[in-house]
Amino acid sequence: MDERKVDFLHEPAADHPGWFTWDLTDQTRFNSQTMGRMLVRQETLPGGNPSVRLRMFPERQHSNLLDAVHGGVTLALIDISLFTGIRLILGADAGGSVTLDLSTQFIGAGRIGQPLDAVSEVLRETRRLVFVRGVIEQDGHLVAAYNGTVRKPSVR
Repeated sequence: MDERKVDFLHEPAADHPGWFTWDLTDQTRFNSQTMGRMLVRQETLPGGNPSVRLRMFPERQHSNLLDAVHGGVTLALIDISLFTGIRLILGADAGGSVTLDLSTQFIGAGRIGQPLDAVSEVLRETRRLVFVRGVIEQDGHLVAAYNGTVRKPSVR
């Protein structure tokens, strides 16, 4: 029996049909304190590959001096989306995994007050690594594109 602490609250979001919560049980950690509420759903990309859409709701505290979503917030959403993809697409426990590499191309500005989505797909999994790519979208507009490499946790 697995007696590890449950780290995530992943259950249907009553106010967003078809979406699930993506919250840490420990609300004092970065995701909850900085990013706010996040939702997730699994999708299929054109061509049939599975993907995960992670959604956040940018508010004023996520803005820069241009009243756009701060680049650091976008990068945090991307980083969280890497692990969301690993957990939901591969069914793997992403706890203890670490980001080794993250390449991001900012293409447009995210707007405050509209949902911001990270859409991720797993390109390849090896014994120790997972390669993920995706895009940040907002209301049909491309905000960023990314590629990341995650090292899976060591077996103990």
